[in-house]
Amino acid sequence: MQEIFSKYFPNVIKKLPEFHESINQTLDMVIRSGLIAIIIGTFFGIILVVTKKNGVFDNIVIFQIVDKLVNLFRAIPFIILLTFVMPLSRSIMGTAIGVDGAIIPLIFGTVPFFSRQIESALAEISPGLIEVAESMGNTKIQIILNVYLRESIPQIARAISITLISLIGLTAMAGAVGAGGLGDFAIRYGHDRNQTDVTYATIIILVLMVSVIQIIGSFIAKKNTH
Repeated sequence: MQEIFSKYFPNVIKKLPEFHESINQTLDMVIRSGLIAIIIGTFFGIILVVTKKNGVFDNIVIFQIVDKLVNLFRAIPFIILLTFVMPLSRSIMGTAIGVDGAIIPLIFGTVPFFSRQIESALAEISPGLIEVAESMGNTKIQIILNVYLRESIPQIARAISITLISLIGLTAMAGAVGAGGLGDFAIRYGHDRNQTDVTYATIIILVLMVSVIQIIGSFIAKKNTH
């Protein structure tokens, strides 16, 4: 096995410690920014559903504010967003480069997308279920937790999978501006030094990450579909 790797991935073998570190950096960015983005995105997604017209917390002012903010940040290309939030990254993380410096722009790049995913998932809940829950004396918060969120678990699981897969792509793009990770590793060696085996190895790892996320998401969605 070692001979096969040495034959087809000679440059990767020479840089194994750095390759491992790049994988860890990518996972670090995905986990940290993904967790925060999922929490914030879920909150905004719920707000978009419950504050719209005829929602359980009908409030057109709040809906319009959140809706426009989500649209605004979705419209900004991520490569521009990276530089746009640099001052905020420095103030919060203490740096605008490296893994820590990438967390804030990754969150800003992911939250709007995931908010729309959650909005779409919750919007599929039948109004009849909401009416039944209200007639049984459930509070508005209970309706959100026990009807909207509980009944949307399969859709939310798929939304998380799609978002994390998209986030992996964003981390690779962040690597182009010095955030580290597999994107940075592939650009520095695979592109700049024309070491194609580095590019192939990076692609293989990224495909494996995406596949694992997709399998887990599909499994959770299937187990909770009724």
